[in-house]
Amino acid sequence: MHSFAYSRPDTLADALAALAADPDATALSGGQTLLPVLRARLAAPTRLIDLGRLPELRGIRIAGDRLEIAAGETHAAVAASALVQDALPALASLASGIGDPQVRNRGTIGGSIANNDPSACYPSAALALDAVIQTSRRSVAADAFFTGMFTTALEPGEIVTAISLPRCDKAVYLKFANPASRFALIGVFSAKLQGQTRIAITGGGAGVFRWSAAERHMDAGGALAGLAGVALDADHFNGDIHASVAYRIQLARTVTQRALAVLAA
Repeated sequence: MHSFAYSRPDTLADALAALAADPDATALSGGQTLLPVLRARLAAPTRLIDLGRLPELRGIRIAGDRLEIAAGETHAAVAASALVQDALPALASLASGIGDPQVRNRGTIGGSIANNDPSACYPSAALALDAVIQTSRRSVAADAFFTGMFTTALEPGEIVTAISLPRCDKAVYLKFANPASRFALIGVFSAKLQGQTRIAITGGGAGVFRWSAAERHMDAGGALAGLAGVALDADHFNGDIHASVAYRIQLARTVTQRALAVLAA
């Protein structure tokens, strides 16, 4: 691990000022991804700006017909929240299946969204539910926020502050997990929003994406079994030591069928 300075500001304004003062500084949320990256010497920030005590990044609330989760809330807090369980039970279920207890009690929803790991669970929920990502500067629709593997629309010095999602009891997340890491080999978040089917897939290896052809198939009255013949672009998938491209594509079809079956039950 390279050496670095460490700051733990008390307010969001102080955190943003610290990031602005050092272009090579990095924000630290739960650290469940960043710290392993640092240990592997794959990044060398000059300073870590710890967001852990910022009150502006805490809280879960209902705002009209939407659920707003502050970026510093842990996976465990999201899973246990009565508000989340009532307004968006599929998200509470998703959060309860991330990693292990240590990861769930340290990792944060904002850190996961900002990192956009290609096997992370939250990006699929954000994309399927047409979430709005609120940052220290603006609001960004999920469709525009996730731009590729480990990349987002975040600009230097910009921090995710909250995620806004619609209330939805017609949603489900199913994951075929790596048994060791609990990362998704394939995860599928499916929802019915305003009468339309939305399907977002994570774990393919190239970044979260919506399976638009399958959405159109289902909205046109197509059968679940018919998904076997619906086009699924292989460019969304990478092979690695855990699964080949062909295996992940087949998993995506199978897990999507299962998720849609649960949604229709």
